[in-house]
Amino acid sequence: MHTPKEKPFAVIGERLPRYDGVDKVTGKAIFGPDVTLPGTLYGFILRSPHAHARIRSIDTSRAAALPGVYAVVTAADLPPAEDTEHRYARDNTLAGDKVLYAGHAVAAVAARTPTIAEAAARLIAVEYEVLPAVTDVLEAMRDDAPILHEEMRTRSLAGRGDRPSNIASHFRHVKGDPARGFAAAEVIVEREFHTLTVHQSYIEPQAATAVWSDGGALTIYTTTQGAFAVRDHVAWLLRLPLSSVRVIPTEVGGAFGGKNTSYVDVVAALLARKARRPVKVTMPRADVFMATGPSSGAVFRVKMGATRDGRITAAQAELYYAAGAYPGSPVGSGANVMFGPYAIPNGQIDGYDVVTNGPRVSSYRAPGGTPANFAAETVIDELAEKLGLDPIEFRLRNHAREGDERLDGGTHGHLGGIETLEAARACAHYNAPLGDPRPGMRRGRGVAHAYWGNWGGRSSCTLTVNGDGTVNLVTSSVDLSGTRTTIAMQAAEALQLPPERIRPSVGDTDNTGYADVSAGSRTTYATGIAAIKAAENIITQMRARAADVWGVPVASVVYANGVFASGSDLRFTFAELARLATESGGAISSMVNVDVPKWGAGFSTQIADVEVDPETGKVTLLRYTVVQDVGRAVHPAMVEGQMQGGATQGIGWALYEGYVYNEQGQMLNANFLDYKIPTALDVPLIETIIVEVPYPEHPFGVRGVGEPPIIPPPAAIANAIYRAIGVRPDRLPMTPAHLLEKMGVIGNR
Repeated sequence: MHTPKEKPFAVIGERLPRYDGVDKVTGKAIFGPDVTLPGTLYGFILRSPHAHARIRSIDTSRAAALPGVYAVVTAADLPPAEDTEHRYARDNTLAGDKVLYAGHAVAAVAARTPTIAEAAARLIAVEYEVLPAVTDVLEAMRDDAPILHEEMRTRSLAGRGDRPSNIASHFRHVKGDPARGFAAAEVIVEREFHTLTVHQSYIEPQAATAVWSDGGALTIYTTTQGAFAVRDHVAWLLRLPLSSVRVIPTEVGGAFGGKNTSYVDVVAALLARKARRPVKVTMPRADVFMATGPSSGAVFRVKMGATRDGRITAAQAELYYAAGAYPGSPVGSGANVMFGPYAIPNGQIDGYDVVTNGPRVSSYRAPGGTPANFAAETVIDELAEKLGLDPIEFRLRNHAREGDERLDGGTHGHLGGIETLEAARACAHYNAPLGDPRPGMRRGRGVAHAYWGNWGGRSSCTLTVNGDGTVNLVTSSVDLSGTRTTIAMQAAEALQLPPERIRPSVGDTDNTGYADVSAGSRTTYATGIAAIKAAENIITQMRARAADVWGVPVASVVYANGVFASGSDLRFTFAELARLATESGGAISSMVNVDVPKWGAGFSTQIADVEVDPETGKVTLLRYTVVQDVGRAVHPAMVEGQMQGGATQGIGWALYEGYVYNEQGQMLNANFLDYKIPTALDVPLIETIIVEVPYPEHPFGVRGVGEPPIIPPPAAIANAIYRAIGVRPDRLPMTPAHLLEKMGVIGNR
């Protein structure tokens, strides 16, 4: 639902057709696996069956001798490591001395057909010395745990540790006096929560096609969230000049943070260089699960206190995040999200980044935020209940305001969280009767509220005016979710032209300015600013061009509603002046690069109604509503899609999804049959309520939209389950078995 109070814009706020829509629904769009160049060979990567093992030897002779094989590569084909960070990235590309997770890449083959490539890879003989593995974050922290990296020492405020450890880092944030805050509390809740690793579950697997020119230049066609990120990564690992690596991003069949990182680009490049032919590497689905970057499994210990009048006095949390084989979990952003929405005078947050024998984790839509919010908002809900307060009222009493200091040390900027909570409290869903359950069933309603900081970053946009009055828009930001359209709409608004006059496209690293990855809910916001500035430059140039043609001062030329005018008798439409451009001074274009230093946080409040079968533990979602502050809805239909899509993924976290490992550290559910994600039968129609609190640093008030909606679902559903069956879930996913354990129907694990 979107009911703007006013219509201040001509284009912004319209529900326009997507520029890329027709090509995608008709199958004309080119995705990563679709790229096939003349003479293309096919690559296959051999992966370790062991979660932790030393590589004693690799014999590739039988694979190389198989007819149809053109190249075989191992870690020996990579340049030596320059430092620890370089070595971690190098080893994650092709393992050197050790494999650190089942699925770790060891060698790769390029052959005439995919079948030959896979058969050849199976002929590679690898001798392993199997070592003990550890996949649980708390077990990895034990003094007697198997050590993944002998050189790793814990980094903390105390300095560098003096002995090997799987704890890569420990940070602590302190505000006020936590002990005094808890002493002042009249109600205290303390809980522990456990969550599993979750995958982004995009439809399209990672795929890259690499080809070298005779002069040594490398071109890579790849599915990615950031062409420049891939370029920089490949050049860094292969020690190539940036200018000799060209990355052409294809369309992206889902990413959600999982394609921020490069997985097959370097391997494709190595094989192509050795084979002297283009090589395409497409990951099988099982490899995607086992060897790309999922979210962190995590453990949380949370303690919060409040007074009888509903004021939080103190909060404390310990966050333990599994990073996978190499350090770099999103524990920092988890700490940012944990108590982010609230003004808490006293608190402490301890965060631990811990390596485990699993794939190196990557971003997943609001990385680190969903499980942290599950822990915090469950405790918030329990406090509200113990105090006899409506759960939204309790959150409103403690909500942060602009200028408040967060527990993680940052300061809140311009916020729309209070408006979001108030819209949720006033909405039809929250005020509707829950309804009678079916015989034997129990019903409950829960809410949760979330903060996400968003991002700005670097973007580029080029506008070129054509002789027919249309405008070409080229951006370096990969389009994941319709951003061609939302950026073009902002350009059209700034140019005061109909949106059909804008022709947007995504460029590559050789023909556009630099852009950070399309992540962090930044693209419509930051690249939109670049487009607006470029549009303003276009108008400035065209005003000058009109003044030159008319022989009048530039200051006398005004522009409004697609028309340039001076005085009462001199007029050019935008298209008329565009036709004169080449004859009156040359083509008109503008390229703008921005590095946006300020951005507005996003808030999402969600309401869940559930029905629980106390005999089986099965949870059925009955009704679901997402309320979100988006600043300004550039394209309301796409905003609603982001809200619904994020909530659906969060529902997957809540009820279904999670990696399952055996004792040897091998993943048991690396396919979509055993790794369950929600289907249309599991999710009701998700109602959306768009709240618009314009962010003042953006010309049109835009805030990031994509990440906040994935954060609250587990907590909202957990709180609804509690009201249905009277026990609070403390694990994700909240499977029937977990709920039956909590109810005492079956024994605890």
